[in-house]
Amino acid sequence: MRIGDICSNNPPSVATIGFFDGVHRGHRFLIDQVRREAAGRGLESAVITFPVHPRQVLQSDYRPKLLTTPQEKLSMLAETGIDTCILLDFTPHLASLTAREFMEVLKNRYNIRALVIGYDHRFGHNRSEGFEDYARYGRELGIDVLPAEAFAPDGNPVSSSLVRRLLLAGDAAQAATCLGYPYFLSGTVVSGRRIGHQLGYPTANLQPDHPDKIVPANGVYAVRVETEGKTYGGMLNIGRRPTLDNGDDRSIEVHIFDFDRDIYRKSLRLSFVQRVREERKFNSVDELAEQLHRDAETIRALLQAPHTTP
Repeated sequence: MRIGDICSNNPPSVATIGFFDGVHRGHRFLIDQVRREAAGRGLESAVITFPVHPRQVLQSDYRPKLLTTPQEKLSMLAETGIDTCILLDFTPHLASLTAREFMEVLKNRYNIRALVIGYDHRFGHNRSEGFEDYARYGRELGIDVLPAEAFAPDGNPVSSSLVRRLLLAGDAAQAATCLGYPYFLSGTVVSGRRIGHQLGYPTANLQPDHPDKIVPANGVYAVRVETEGKTYGGMLNIGRRPTLDNGDDRSIEVHIFDFDRDIYRKSLRLSFVQRVREERKFNSVDELAEQLHRDAETIRALLQAPHTTP
């Protein structure tokens, strides 16, 4: 996949446009349509996206809750088989363009011959315009504007906002169904309070690599842990450890099964399989330790089940 804001010698292409956070099943369904349309026309296929969320340009204090970092998104887009990813810097000038002016940029600068968009997709300064307006501008400019097929398995549309809501509610399993892969969080192992060692479940404390990437709801999760080129099962706790009077300090701690190496300052990737319970306060540390033992048994069984095998 070619990546960049290419200004000359662009091959004629069929494209679609969007932020593509998460590169979920709906995005992939759309990109498959673009690839098929491009192949049928003998053209290249392209995705037009933005390295920074457009709303951050318009609102400097806006902090997006991301499903994928910019680099993760590019890696996933490359996996779709698209020929080119055009990265547009969403500047105040770009935001001020009308839909027609923006489409002129697509035609003249990027050699877009056909544009596949959802019927409710909006771009350009005047958001009251819609598909029929874009189709009319396309006829004037020489761009075929084509309606995207809807992706709604079981009648339920898949969107990035839906996946965010699911993760923030702790429903990692349903989020994975929408994404087409388990949601993952990468980071570095940092020092902790070592309480897990005292309870018989030593943990690695994760500091996420990207401050804007979503951390799912508090609770105990079954996860897969990738570190140093190998994958292990793990029991993850996200929360404030109320039994231990941890205050407002929210931690991300994973106990890695059948693992005893020192990975302080090493990188980890957590893939969320399922939340097994919410975080709660126990009457004593001993009661917490007993619950952790039950959690570990539950999670080991979950990770060994056929439907959770990668």
